[in-house]
Amino acid sequence: MLKQRHQVFVALFVVADAVMASIACYAAWSLRTIRRGDAWPTEWEQYIKEPLILFAVPIALYVYSLFGLYRPMRDRSLWSELSRVLRASLVVVGVVIIALWMLGSEFLTAGGTGPEFGPLSWADTPAKVQMGWLAVFLPLGVGTLRWGIRMGLRHIRSRGKNLRHVAIIGTGRLGQIACRTLARNSWTGIQVSYFISHHPKTSRRICLNRPVLGGMEELEEILERRPLDAIYLAIPSRFASQIPETLKRLERFAVDVRIIPDVSPRYLPDSMAVSELEGMPILSYRECPLYGLGGFTKRLLDLGGALLALLLFAPVMVVAAILVRLSGPGPIVYKQRRVSLGGEQFEIYKFRTMQEVVDESGGSTADQKSPTQGMDGWTERDDPRITPIGQWLRKTSLDELPQLFNVLRGDMSLVGPRPERPELIERFRDDWRGYMLRQHVKAGMTGWAQINGLRGQSSLRKRLQYDLFYIRHWSVWFDIRILFVTFFRGFISPNAH
Repeated sequence: MLKQRHQVFVALFVVADAVMASIACYAAWSLRTIRRGDAWPTEWEQYIKEPLILFAVPIALYVYSLFGLYRPMRDRSLWSELSRVLRASLVVVGVVIIALWMLGSEFLTAGGTGPEFGPLSWADTPAKVQMGWLAVFLPLGVGTLRWGIRMGLRHIRSRGKNLRHVAIIGTGRLGQIACRTLARNSWTGIQVSYFISHHPKTSRRICLNRPVLGGMEELEEILERRPLDAIYLAIPSRFASQIPETLKRLERFAVDVRIIPDVSPRYLPDSMAVSELEGMPILSYRECPLYGLGGFTKRLLDLGGALLALLLFAPVMVVAAILVRLSGPGPIVYKQRRVSLGGEQFEIYKFRTMQEVVDESGGSTADQKSPTQGMDGWTERDDPRITPIGQWLRKTSLDELPQLFNVLRGDMSLVGPRPERPELIERFRDDWRGYMLRQHVKAGMTGWAQINGLRGQSSLRKRLQYDLFYIRHWSVWFDIRILFVTFFRGFISPNAH
């Protein structure tokens, strides 16, 4: 019954997407015609050909299918779906252009007589204007449609309809976490009907107010007696050897199967990739999120942002350099060893904010702790070595502006976890589980933890949580958001000293 309902929903989504793609095509064509002052068609066939419906709609449905937009998405977030819609829609526009080019369409080369905009007149051709608007209307229209359908389904499910009944195999900590998580996210419509113990037999009859119908020895009998839509395997790691045999036994039943690993999500990436090498499955448990196009775009953002920041802050840096020089003997900019991507060490640049010392982080030598250092190895508030100008530079974070040159050199990124000294890394890597995952990305001038006030002697545990969240959910748009917020609350912080 569930699979039949899903087929009906898929048909409705396909029709709705086709209608919305058609509306987007007509909207883009109409705006192009009106804005450029082009003539409206005199033959009815042109009202179908010129909006490019015959190309765009089939291509859109095919690309959306490739992006998984017609698969069950009950347990996916709305933003995840909208992100897919945006990426798929941009691909659709690109494929439409390629298809027209391969067919030798005159539409792509037509110039027309529309109004010109000086140096931007090159973009004022029918094809560029219409495809540009299509790239706006298609994701906007389909995304709005998906949002409306999602909100409607959530309302229906909150009233106890369109539910998906599941069982959880595993009554331990992991199974209970799975049950509570599904219960909290009632918008998914996934309802836990009962538990099956991961032990061969059990005398337990209730778990989180839901019945426990038996153990693994009774698995087939239970599923035949109480059929379901899906099963969640939440088997503790010490019983992991049961999973292959359990999966084999579940092949006798037409149910969907989900596996919940007994690993804290803070140590997992946002999504794990599965690949295959000559029939051998390979699960990518952890890897740098900046491989491929992501790393390239982040580097472009770093170069462009650092050059722009240097132009904007050049006067401020000149004034800061003069004030540091007048504050006492010593270099204007000091260097210190820090750790970045993959554990590589580099020399970080900062304006000197203390009396002349070899290492501003803790005394005359890097391996010797100053009496004024905190327990975590960072400089204490009201450290007597800090100059008055240095105090102001630290409060406003202007002492870190020379790090823009580190960004240009490729040692750092504009956004990322804060770089630490090698000796602190060695200490924290054993004391704090997951700490070394911070080095899957380049260290940054600002970051998710910094804009949330976690600087200086703030909680190391909290800082690590925010850094790992950033790494798991990294995207170029996330970086841009952090940079934007930095201008409003990233420079001055009560914890900066």
